[in-house]
This record gives sequence, C-alpha cells and structure tokens, in this order.
Amino acid sequence: MSGDPLSLTLAALADPTRRAILARLAMGEATVNELAEPFDISLPAVSKHLKVLERAKLISRGRSAQWRPCRLEAEPLQAVDGWLADYRKLWEHRLDRLEDYLAAIQNDPEGRKDHQT
Repeated sequence: MSGDPLSLTLAALADPTRRAILARLAMGEATVNELAEPFDISLPAVSKHLKVLERAKLISRGRSAQWRPCRLEAEPLQAVDGWLADYRKLWEHRLDRLEDYLAAIQNDPEGRKDHQT
C-alpha cells in the first residue's frame, strides 16, 4: 500500500468495520473493549482495525491511568473532503449545464429544429 496520506486514509475507509469504528468515535472517546462491543469479531481483530486507522492517522490513542482511550482525528478526513471538493465542483458544473440545456429545450417545444439545419 502506498505511504501517501490520502491513499492511507482511503484504504482505511474502505472497510465497513473501520467506518463504523470511526462513527462511534465521532461521538467521543472509547476504549478498545467499548469499540469491539457491537461487532462479532475478536479483540485481536478489532486491534488490527485500530492499527490501520492509527497508521492512517484517523485515530489516536491516549493514556488515562490504566486505559488507553481512542479518539477520532479529523485532519485526514478534511484532506479527503478537500480532494473530493474538486470533483464536487466538476459535477455541480456539469449538472448546472444540464439544467440549462433542459430549460432551453423545454422553452423550445420544437426541439430546436431551427438550429439543426
């Protein structure tokens, strides 16, 4: 897997279990046991998912006495949003052009035959 941050983030987001873990962490810090609770997988499997998320810098683990709470880190998600913004602008522009075209042909019930000669 590529080591660039965007590729690491997208690869981490490709798994539904990891996305569910991030959704849970969006509500606040949680321990590994709390994160594992809704899943029918082993603690070592959850730990592997957490390592992928940590490598992508989507989560961090702190230390509070004897437990290590996990927390969501938003910066990589903001980078993905920025990357997607360019494509969002492209599609909005294309949809605007389509809307203009549809409005034009609705206003010309003859289907612009006079422009096709």
